[in-house]
Amino acid sequence: MNFKSAAKSVFWIGVGVCLWGLASYALDSKSAPPELKIDSTPIERSLSPLTSYAPMLQEVTPSVVNIFTTKEVEMRRRGNPFGEDPIFRYFFGPGQNPFEGPGQETPNRRRQQGLGSGVIVSKNGYVLTNNHVIEGADEIIVATEKDGQTTEYEAEVIGTDERTDIAVLKIDASNLPSLTLADSDDLQVGDITFAVGNPFGVGKTVTSGIISALGRGALGIVDYENFIQTDASINPGNSGGALVDIQGRLIGINTAIISGSGGAQGVGFAVPINLARIIMERLIEDGSVRRGYLGVLIQPISQDLAEVFELEDRAGALVGGLTPGGPAEKAGIEPGDIIVKINDEKVKSDQGLRLAVAEKRPGSKLNVTVLRDGNRMDFEVELDEFPEDPAMASYGSPYGPSARDDRFPKNSALEGVQVMDSEKAPDEFRLPDDLRGAVVVDIQSESIAAESGLQVGDVILEINRERVRSGREAVEAARGLEGRTLLRVWSRGVTRFLVIGGRGGPRR
Repeated sequence: MNFKSAAKSVFWIGVGVCLWGLASYALDSKSAPPELKIDSTPIERSLSPLTSYAPMLQEVTPSVVNIFTTKEVEMRRRGNPFGEDPIFRYFFGPGQNPFEGPGQETPNRRRQQGLGSGVIVSKNGYVLTNNHVIEGADEIIVATEKDGQTTEYEAEVIGTDERTDIAVLKIDASNLPSLTLADSDDLQVGDITFAVGNPFGVGKTVTSGIISALGRGALGIVDYENFIQTDASINPGNSGGALVDIQGRLIGINTAIISGSGGAQGVGFAVPINLARIIMERLIEDGSVRRGYLGVLIQPISQDLAEVFELEDRAGALVGGLTPGGPAEKAGIEPGDIIVKINDEKVKSDQGLRLAVAEKRPGSKLNVTVLRDGNRMDFEVELDEFPEDPAMASYGSPYGPSARDDRFPKNSALEGVQVMDSEKAPDEFRLPDDLRGAVVVDIQSESIAAESGLQVGDVILEINRERVRSGREAVEAARGLEGRTLLRVWSRGVTRFLVIGGRGGPRR
């Protein structure tokens, strides 16, 4: 081999070593992006029933991990240390323990341990779980299992999102078994599901069921709810674990149960993987989740509202009010508009609109289609960033009863309601200074208006789409109105539409 050939060989060997080193660094680096496996192909729903799901589950279970958390909490104790002893409290009863009593308050620090589950979604160590599984933890241990051998890793928190209850962890490992992500928008009620996790800390457990419902919301679990409901048993400890389809693909992150006993009752909820994936990608890229803000106060469309607005169905979201100076107001959207599309995607409900906007980044431009007086109109809206302070998204606060002024006439739709000018309302009503309307100061409990949902403290802004700015204007606008009447009211910081004399208004 001559000198030239030898030099060339050394050069290429050096290049190979450098490339190998860079690859190794990227693989070991905690900041490396996740290497996701995604399969959006719909499942085959016409297959004959299988006699066993064991082969599929053998591929799935290694990707589901146990999560152990530890945090130190401070307990404050006053008086004799026996005062809080559960045995003494049991025998003597509340307030009768002779060891209880005044004394110097002393700190008592103790360590709390918790457990939950997680899902490996990338072979280079990214793990999805619930925020409530790891919230406040000082130490997080992720335990994987392979061929009966358990390996524990100390986990790094990449980011958390309390509003969807999703958290992303990272462990320093490579070539991990990861689950393939399905398209959760393709799911149907009746599809077979499997929940995998560590219930009650007994160890890796699989339960089966079907999808019971989709798009579950208004449960009060988190701010942004679009849950998959399943009857596959989910118990304490299952939180953060995997919900998979018949092909073993990840369709959701198990999150919550509804139970009177604390155990499985066949009503479990999982965050759809499409939503969890969006949150995960934002947390990895930005370290936090910045959401788009449209600046509308929306409400669901009841059957009464659909009839009053002469709608063909109840799809869409009714704009009850606008944030002053917000994106929607700047674009020309008005109260009473019904948002039916976002970027050519149909808006099925007010909940669907909230989710669609929240998934967009601030600064995104949306084409918003609304129905106004039966006509379709399009607006281009540039989203602001959703304010983390709820008081910035809406304004107002609870208030109490006060003086009386104008009374609606008998035989009108608002009989039994008394109002006064909002600008003259006493301070206890705590109304915004610039609010003009008729504040309800008294209402007969048996009146049609009360049964429809109108309450003391509500401020009437419109009657049958006619603007009213005082108690007297409201009374005049309501004269002769005996049938179903449409109100727009300000109530506890938000504005909404209310049908008086319908099938019964919303109870708040």
